[in-house]
Amino acid sequence: MADIFPHTQTKEPADSRDLSEPLIDHAEGQLFLNETFKIIVEDVLRKGTDVNEKVCEWKEPEELALLLDLELRSTGEPQQRLLQRVKDVAKYSVKTSHPRFLNQQYAGVDYHSLSGRFLSEALNTNLHTYEVAPVFVLMENEVLRGLRHLVGWTEGDGLFWPGGSASNMCAINLARYQLFPEVKSQGLFGLPRMTIFTSPESHYSVKKGAAYLGIGTDNVIMVKVDDRGRMIPGDLDEKITLAKSQGTVPLLVSCTSGTTVQGAFDPLDQIADICEKHQIWMHVDAAWGGSVLFSKQHRHLMKGVDRANSVAWNPHKMLVAGLQCSVLLLKDTTNLLRQCHTTNATYLFQQDKFYDVSLDIGDKSVQCGRKVDCLKLWLMWKAVGTDGLAQRIDKAFLHVGYLVEQMKKREGFHLLDEPEFVNVCFWYIPSSLRGKERDADYQDRLAKVAPVIKERMVKRGTMMVGYQPLGNRVNFFRVIVFSPLVSQKDMDFFLNEIERLGNDL
Repeated sequence: MADIFPHTQTKEPADSRDLSEPLIDHAEGQLFLNETFKIIVEDVLRKGTDVNEKVCEWKEPEELALLLDLELRSTGEPQQRLLQRVKDVAKYSVKTSHPRFLNQQYAGVDYHSLSGRFLSEALNTNLHTYEVAPVFVLMENEVLRGLRHLVGWTEGDGLFWPGGSASNMCAINLARYQLFPEVKSQGLFGLPRMTIFTSPESHYSVKKGAAYLGIGTDNVIMVKVDDRGRMIPGDLDEKITLAKSQGTVPLLVSCTSGTTVQGAFDPLDQIADICEKHQIWMHVDAAWGGSVLFSKQHRHLMKGVDRANSVAWNPHKMLVAGLQCSVLLLKDTTNLLRQCHTTNATYLFQQDKFYDVSLDIGDKSVQCGRKVDCLKLWLMWKAVGTDGLAQRIDKAFLHVGYLVEQMKKREGFHLLDEPEFVNVCFWYIPSSLRGKERDADYQDRLAKVAPVIKERMVKRGTMMVGYQPLGNRVNFFRVIVFSPLVSQKDMDFFLNEIERLGNDL
């Protein structure tokens, strides 16, 4: 890799008492940045996406702490030692861009998006006012407009938020403010008991949001789901009616498009009918599944999303925009977001500025400092277009179809259900357990299989995939297939490796 900056001779650091020279040596810093970028390109990007390299270099916590030399001291270290620290960080971190990192709902790498991350970090812009972030205020508005268009809204509002959990919490806060605007000034005093409705397979942030906002986790009502993990509309209607009869105020229904474990999509159209009937805010947590809206083949999974009041969506997941890149989209056109959060800080949001002050979008957020998360998505979207992003979604579904087809041909792989999305949930049943399903200890023995195979794969570094129990179902694997770097060979390797690691169990 060519140097970003020309080599110049380093000099002694400036004395902090000398006001004639800057404290930071630009030449030395730029040389360090050059070498760091070389490490990023070689150790993180080249090796980190090479199937012949390990997904992780496992070390026990005590050993890793010593290897990294984490202690912070009163004096600085020389550049060469610092560069070794950078190499160690790269070496011992999990390679989430590796084609065989199938553990989480973020994986792979998009180089245009990554370039956007480098650029936004270098510019170090706070996205709160037009005067300090003119490019990114306009850019964020355009990206949000494009995402709202995919939802089916020609108008609306929204903002980039630091993760899906924060977006879900904000939706709850907005729903409460719409019903009881006095809560902003008077607090919870005098408000009635409010209830939130969601499914047991929804994200834990719904309960966390209820606790954080003073609504209380006991007031989060769990609606029954079917065998696939989808909310049952009839039970939702019954529970809302019951809550009303008990004197509570139904506040919000939080649906899920792409549940964390099974990848289930709640029936949004039917839920919208019920929300309209009871006049309740309908929120869709599409942090994981929202990206199907790019695909003409698969957007039917979110039929009815245009009837929602709000949608949370994480492009850093299936679109591979890079952490963090999350949005909350609103159908509202009454400026509810600004009304709910604004405090009109006069040192920052002066109303007599020389430009349109509606472009000072920071007061719509609960944050003051806000990172530029729109650039990475904008640059990637500009590079491949809407059609290119759709192709990524469609290919992920094709990989899942292939993986499931191959599983069915092999003895020992047992699916929980046919996947609706790109989450493939299955048990691996070793030969020692096959045909023994009626044994009294079968479930206990099966529950121990996934943790052992997981430990073996991580310590060997060959791949990474998650497991979990769910309800009365003992530990099973959940493989997430969506990275644009994944190939059919990786699917074959995955199956072979599961068999190899679990052969002797």
